[in-house]
Amino acid sequence: MEGGDFDFEIIVVDDGSRDGTSRVVTDAASQDSRIKLLRNETNRGKGYSVRRGVLASAGDLVLFSDADLSTPIEEFDGLVKSIDASDIVIASRSLPDSNVVLHQPFYREFMGKIFNLFVQVMLVRGIIDTQCGFKLMTRKAADAVFSVAKIDSFSFDVEMILIARRCGLAVKDMPVRWIDSRGSKVHPIRDSAHMLLDLFRIKLYDISGLYKRHVERE
Repeated sequence: MEGGDFDFEIIVVDDGSRDGTSRVVTDAASQDSRIKLLRNETNRGKGYSVRRGVLASAGDLVLFSDADLSTPIEEFDGLVKSIDASDIVIASRSLPDSNVVLHQPFYREFMGKIFNLFVQVMLVRGIIDTQCGFKLMTRKAADAVFSVAKIDSFSFDVEMILIARRCGLAVKDMPVRWIDSRGSKVHPIRDSAHMLLDLFRIKLYDISGLYKRHVERE
């Protein structure tokens, strides 16, 4: 990253893993107090884990990233340059200037396009890649969105963007370099079906006025 003259913290949320994640992070944290581990005793879902990490953070800017770094951490520089004009900047693999070095298997890309079609029709227009796991937000946006978010699984990104818009926050997508991680544990059938069901839950929450009531309380 360019010019590293800023304070930072790294919060790792271990979602009930059975590998050596907690041990590795604990060892690193013993050497650097800026590294923190939050551990879910059981698997609670990506949305729950990101929400827990974001709300536990203290910085003026909050970045969340997938641990596999499919979006290289160097892409943080580009997002930071855009955050002054936006409240949330999201990485996109689907914009004309995006650089996808290694694509997902064709069936995952196809299912992703079908999912995004549902997203566009039902909830969030104008964002062609809601699911890239690399997003930067201001402290205000992080608190406003994740204090009310409900979705614990992979569709939480869609809910996040919808809540942000209901709050009147500016959301911008930007192209990034991206490399598929072949170790993905997302099940193409089971998790895709769950994600679609969550889109309907988000729609119901929105129709019921849940997100609007939150904005009005603010």
